[in-house]
Amino acid sequence: MAKQITNNILMIRPVAFRMNEQTAVNNYYQKVLEGLSTNQIQANALQEFDDYVDKLSAIGVNVIVINDTANPSTPDSIFPNNWVSFHESGRVGLYPMFAKNRRLERRQDILNFLVQQGFKIKEIIEITDYEKEGKNLEGTGSLILDRENKLAYAALSERTNQEVLDVFSEKFGYQPVVFHSNQTVNGVRLPIYHTNVMMCVANKFAIICADSIDEATEKENTLNALIDSGKEVIEITEEQVNRFAGNMLQVAGANNRPYLIMSTAAFTSLTPQQINKIENYCPIVHSSLDTIEALGGGSARCMMAEVFLPKK
Repeated sequence: MAKQITNNILMIRPVAFRMNEQTAVNNYYQKVLEGLSTNQIQANALQEFDDYVDKLSAIGVNVIVINDTANPSTPDSIFPNNWVSFHESGRVGLYPMFAKNRRLERRQDILNFLVQQGFKIKEIIEITDYEKEGKNLEGTGSLILDRENKLAYAALSERTNQEVLDVFSEKFGYQPVVFHSNQTVNGVRLPIYHTNVMMCVANKFAIICADSIDEATEKENTLNALIDSGKEVIEITEEQVNRFAGNMLQVAGANNRPYLIMSTAAFTSLTPQQINKIENYCPIVHSSLDTIEALGGGSARCMMAEVFLPKK
């Protein structure tokens, strides 16, 4: 059976982090931070990044850190899981991206570096041409993969297109579980830009904001898929989603011990009951990502690209 979690995590260290105006049009979690200079924003983001990497390394995660490049300008490069996914089969997926400046994040040298580190890449599957048609699928931001049960959970939006999802599912052998997930913005229900903001699938449990799925049949089908695959469902609220409580990832530390990784904002939004349910399965590790969350509109999960590639 395929592994659900990995010890190998790819992260991109930022050189010019800032708010990306091209993604803010439909990422309603991005916020302007008044009074911070460009240099201070980068310094804050870098400190948060380095502290986060230190916490992952301390529990035995193999963090593969690659520096971003100054040119071209890629303010969201800190979120590599949107353009690439790595699979146990040795295949790599490259994905169509909504924002034009995010398409510049795709780097062959990163794939080459992983090969130099002893990972095997057998095939690169590119479905990037769909972005020319305005059809996007932003990696494991759009897709919550239950790798053991070959289920791909996906909330449709401008970033997650049904046609491209079907192509991914066919090429990688997944069964899609499709729904619409919304948030309230100025009194209006609007699509949540990425599935991984409202949902996390771990090895034995799942965290989901079921209340964001407005259509009753879609909600029922999604929850049933989780339950039928043997997951305990831990529900979170929309307010907790606003604190990035859905943007979590389970990883393997030393001796393959599982940990659930999240931001400090996410952790402090959880109730004692929710924390107890999670800790029945694995410890929680959290790190402060306040600047990255505010300006980037993404959090702990978005910053980690899981590397499931086989070793040579």
